[in-house]
Amino acid sequence: MEQKKRVLIIEDEKNIVDIIRFNLDREGYEVLEAYDGEAGLALARSEKPDIILLDVMLPKMIGFDVCRALRGEGDNVPVIILTAREEEEDKVLGLEIGADDYITKPFSMRELIARVRANIRRTAMAAPAASADEGMSAGGGLTINTDNLQVYKHGTPIDLTQREYELLTFLASHPDKVFSRVDLMEQVWNFAFVGDDARTVDVTVRRLREKIEDDPGNPAYILTRRGVGYYYSAH
Repeated sequence: MEQKKRVLIIEDEKNIVDIIRFNLDREGYEVLEAYDGEAGLALARSEKPDIILLDVMLPKMIGFDVCRALRGEGDNVPVIILTAREEEEDKVLGLEIGADDYITKPFSMRELIARVRANIRRTAMAAPAASADEGMSAGGGLTINTDNLQVYKHGTPIDLTQREYELLTFLASHPDKVFSRVDLMEQVWNFAFVGDDARTVDVTVRRLREKIEDDPGNPAYILTRRGVGYYYSAH
């Protein structure tokens, strides 16, 4: 029997937690709960969930700091930021510090479940014995190992989030083909209803460039076709 995927909810409003838990239970997920940032971070470290739903405004430790701490420790568990705020800056900051996605309250359970499902597709890392030699060459010293979901540059592993990995893999598998932001939201993020949030794609591209490019300001791998979108340069 396949083990249930584990969702950690870090949210201080109990009524919201109860509603989310009920719906996730019904979809077959195992649910863990924390009502402040410190407790949530401790649970994330000890229980290793498959995905985290993370509120921004939390007692003891805000959601952004929880996400920063996990990413700083090399934990690339998918994180969906839950925020009641509409400000673009909050959404961008969440992505900048390594969150994979965000959803603004109030949200429909159908939308939340769709995002959980989309973000949880890439799960456990495979055998650490796998190496760059076993991967797909992406040119310019980059190798993508689709068995252990690891990217290497000149044989050295690069620490990417789920979304960064999936964006790079998608673009590299279609070299020199230009994709608009809406295309990428649909193909990589797996949902069209946030296609107007172009900054989501822009921020993820910027973070990815900072990790894989020798000179992020003058990229060699992921290039921009002005007014159209992004493409992967086949060297």
